[in-house]
This record gives sequence, C-alpha cells and structure tokens, in this order.
Amino acid sequence: MALSPSTLSTTTTKTWIWQGFPICYQVQGEGPAIVLVHGFGASWWHWRKNIPVLAQNARVYAIDLIGFGGSAKPAPGELIPGKQIQYSFETWGQQIADFCREVVGEPAHLVGNSIGCIAVMQAAVDSSDIALSVALLNCSLRLLHDRKRASLPWYRRFGAPLVQRLLSFKPISQFFFNQLAKPKTVRKILQQAYAHPEAVTDELVDILLAPARDPGAVAVFVAFTAYSQGPLPEDLLAILPCPAIMLWGTADRWEPVALGRELGNFPQVQKFIPLEGIGHCPQDEAPELVNPILQEWILQQSADR
Repeated sequence: MALSPSTLSTTTTKTWIWQGFPICYQVQGEGPAIVLVHGFGASWWHWRKNIPVLAQNARVYAIDLIGFGGSAKPAPGELIPGKQIQYSFETWGQQIADFCREVVGEPAHLVGNSIGCIAVMQAAVDSSDIALSVALLNCSLRLLHDRKRASLPWYRRFGAPLVQRLLSFKPISQFFFNQLAKPKTVRKILQQAYAHPEAVTDELVDILLAPARDPGAVAVFVAFTAYSQGPLPEDLLAILPCPAIMLWGTADRWEPVALGRELGNFPQVQKFIPLEGIGHCPQDEAPELVNPILQEWILQQSADR
C-alpha cells in the first residue's frame, strides 16, 4: 500500500554509492518505473505529495542529485571518486542514467522540475536506453546562460557576472550563503516561486533548509551559481530520443510561460499543459492537478509501448 505524506516523513531513505559518493533516494510502489528529479536547492522531499499517489500503480523512485538533499556534497573539481566532482548537467545526467541501470534495473519514465528537467533530458540524450519518456514541470530556461545573457535587460546582463565574481571569494560566499540559509529568507524566496502563499509551509521551509547545513553546501551553491555553460533546454529537446510532456504553471515568475510554450513546439513534446495560476513548483503547489496528469501520461506511454 502506498504511504501517505505524513508516513513518508518518517520513512528511512535508501543509499546508493555512485562514484564513491553516497546518494540518497526513496522508492515506493510496484509497476512501471518512474524516476523523480528535483530542482535547484531541493531534494526528493519536494515530491512527498506525489510519491504516494504515483506509487498506486507504478514503482516510484525519487533521487537526490549529488550536491543536494541527503546526497554527498563533495568539493567541486575534476572527478576524483570519493573526493570531488564537477557540478554540471552532464554529471547529473550520468548519475540519473547509472541510477536507472544499477538501482532501477530497467528503463524508466523520467520526471523533472526546474533544473531537474535539464538533468533528465541530459540523461535521456546521453543514454537513450534508460529513458521511456520525460515529463518536464516548469523547465528551467537557463536565462543566465552565456548564450542567452545578451537578450536580458542590461541590469541582469551585467549583474549576474558581477555576483558570480563576488561569490568566488570564500568569505563573501560564506557570508552570502549564511544570510540566504535562514528561515525568513527561504520563505521569501518560496513566496516568489509559489503563486499560493498558503503552500509555503513551515515543513517546506525546513525541507529546503536542512541540507544547507551540511558541510560542502556552500561550495556546491557557489559552483552552480557560477555555471553559465552546458546545455540549454532547446539543445536537448531538439535531439531528445523519447516522447515528452510539458506542464507549466502560468504564474511562474522565474520561467515565463510564454517562453515555455515555445519549447512546447518541438516535435518530441506530445503535450503542453498550462496550469493556470500555479507557480514554479506545480508538483508541490498543486499535486491534485499534477498527479492525475502524470498518471495518465505513464499509462498512455505504457500502452503505446
């Protein structure tokens, strides 16, 4: 029987060793395999309202990307197993692909939110054998990418590199991160991400704050905020080897739905579903809308195969 969200909160997570690092994940249910991948600064907990429902007719995995949640947070740098790793979508894509091969044991339907969408598409593009389909929830547009920065307003075009430069100085990055990793600040950020303020609960704030206290969290934060290269969503959608569905909260202040609709024009995107009045994390803000859509999508893809 699927666990309720309250039961999940006391469930012991599982650990998988990848490249010499402990990776945290959760699994529930039986049936076709689904792998859920969180966004920046989040963890598998961000899927706590989805796992029990999806697990009613699927085997649901939720993984913490390396550097986030309960997974290891090694120092950034060229890969030295057990010591350091590069924080990039290529790394996270490889992590997801290896997870499907070594833990799931079969191809899976990959579901991502925000930067998790880029990670699952990278996994599918690099390792087509592990991906049955992808579901993208408010995909990160990567507007601060080097190739997109020229189209931004001047204050964002020049402001981001300045912040990146300042954060490269350890005392500044430590101070900035300490100010950021406070309940009041996290709540304010979440209230920007969510269209419904009542969805920003104390539990949600705690979920995002807990990993920020881990050793290495500051270095991961700095490494990712300095990362302005790698794939854009349109790069990956153009060569995606499996069908995709896109869900988009229309009240997303960070990733405009108008730009999201443009991504929905790629041939591999079979459906683009706007979620009216919902923000950047629809799986948590409106699980009553997202869960049935995902269930129907998985059922349809399984039937088509």
